[in-house]
Amino acid sequence: MGFLKSFFASLLAIFVSLFLLFLFVLILVVSSSRETEPFVRDGTVLEVRMGSTLMERPPTDPFSMLFMDPSRQPVTLQGLRSNLEKAVADDRIEGVWFKMNNISAPWTNLIALRDEMMAFREESGKFIYVSTDDIGFNEQSYFLATAADSIFSPPETFFEFDGFFIQAVFFPDLLDKIGVEAEIFRAGDYKSAVEPFFRRDLSEESQEQLQAIVDNVADTFLSAVSERTGMTREELDNIMNTSPILTSKGAYEAGLIDKLTYPDDVENRLETRVIENGNKKLRTITYQRYNRVKRSTAGVDKPDTKDKIAVIHASGSIMPEFDSESIFPGTEDNITYRNLSESLDKALEDDNVKAIVLRITSPGGAGSTSDLIWNKVREAAKEKPVIASMGSVAASGGYYIAMAADTIVASSQTITGSIGVFGYVMNMQELFNEKLGIRFDAVTSHDQALWISPDKPMSDAARRTFQNFIDEFYDVFLERVAISRDMTVDEVRQVADGRVWTGNQALEVGLVDAIGELNTALAIAAEKAGIEEYLIETYPKPKSIFDLFSGSAQAQVRKIFQPKIKELEYIDPIIHILTHDPRAVIARIPFDHKVH
Repeated sequence: MGFLKSFFASLLAIFVSLFLLFLFVLILVVSSSRETEPFVRDGTVLEVRMGSTLMERPPTDPFSMLFMDPSRQPVTLQGLRSNLEKAVADDRIEGVWFKMNNISAPWTNLIALRDEMMAFREESGKFIYVSTDDIGFNEQSYFLATAADSIFSPPETFFEFDGFFIQAVFFPDLLDKIGVEAEIFRAGDYKSAVEPFFRRDLSEESQEQLQAIVDNVADTFLSAVSERTGMTREELDNIMNTSPILTSKGAYEAGLIDKLTYPDDVENRLETRVIENGNKKLRTITYQRYNRVKRSTAGVDKPDTKDKIAVIHASGSIMPEFDSESIFPGTEDNITYRNLSESLDKALEDDNVKAIVLRITSPGGAGSTSDLIWNKVREAAKEKPVIASMGSVAASGGYYIAMAADTIVASSQTITGSIGVFGYVMNMQELFNEKLGIRFDAVTSHDQALWISPDKPMSDAARRTFQNFIDEFYDVFLERVAISRDMTVDEVRQVADGRVWTGNQALEVGLVDAIGELNTALAIAAEKAGIEEYLIETYPKPKSIFDLFSGSAQAQVRKIFQPKIKELEYIDPIIHILTHDPRAVIARIPFDHKVH
């Protein structure tokens, strides 16, 4: 007995020591990351090294950035807006040098950043240079580059100029081989999320809506290129259709970039320009360091008011809040009723918050959760003006929660609509019985207690019941839209049917009120609140280190270490819902919305 007491005491001491050591290292890391405000000298160029993506704002989880080199922290749209605004007013900043290569980001974010770059040049009269490296430009990074004074590229590198596509994957042959049959239920012929389970190609409805999205991206991209180069749309289409450009030399010969040169020469050109403006030499400051320059130091006036507009970010799939013991991904990166309600309640309780902008970036998700959130937003709108600002996607359940707002603002590239619902049940009888040798048996209290079981097909009565369940929710969806948009239910049916729309199309058919970015929504919110100057209060607030440790350790470990297969990210939330409740009604966009 004495040995066991000694053993467990020693074991406890080891764990406590390890925890204290980890806490000590954590404090050192946090302390070292809190650097002082950098000193900026005259003749400085702001250097922005773009990453492979462009997030709208930094992660709210401090653990994801805690051990990251501060000089490598990700560039975000929110940070760039702030830095460019400071650089306009900061007399010490001569211009901005963007370094970029392949970027994969939502087109709404790219459009917003390009608008900010154009505004920076117009308001400040300062220059923007864009250069690439041995990786080269893809079409998304080149789209940003069209906002620059000068574009540079090494002579022997990649340049993508060949058009855009959305690709779908289909699984029926795989399901046949493994002995699984998908039983499909949907409301809306365009609600094609379930097509990969029973079709081998795109339906006419899917082709129609996806073609509109791809064409919309192409129009936006080629308009920007035409504006910069002076080439006609016909000339640009001809290049893409007959001899697509894949090299920087080809891009230079076509007049798409200004100079074939190496990075050292770009820096020399910058130095020459800075010296010609009366400075002794070229100095640069990185985006990450300039983040720490205070707005007041840069010369940006702080609004002389206590009035605020709350910007509440609602990003991810709309999900029920399952317990953290699930083997599937948790709710940390999704929209749940609880986490969105907390943000809304805080904004409503703050007397200085005069209006709310709900920034929605969501493909949808669980219908029941969408309805709960819709009601919460509707109640909030009775107390303060609520403006819905749509990000890259606000479709199906994402549109469901947006329509409770007073005004809906979409980007031209927003994917929205998808007013429809679906559900499906996997019949795995052959897989279990014939291929795996697994059998099921059960006792029930009533005839329909086990109307869904993975080891048998659904009965006709069960199918009718489930389809009625889907149809009833769809009818509710239509009625909600009709009331929100001041339309009849029949008018809504004409633009519903599960069809997705671009932001421009949604404005034409009456599903949104205005086209614009977050700044447009803020301006509308200020007008409705009757205020001219305001501060911005962002929700949800970034988590502190102590918040991190007070949460579920298992959830944090799962979030950090769980491997993610990129191709399965789209169906991951659907699996999450269906594995907890196979009878779930899903209001979600019918495809991966990324345009490549």
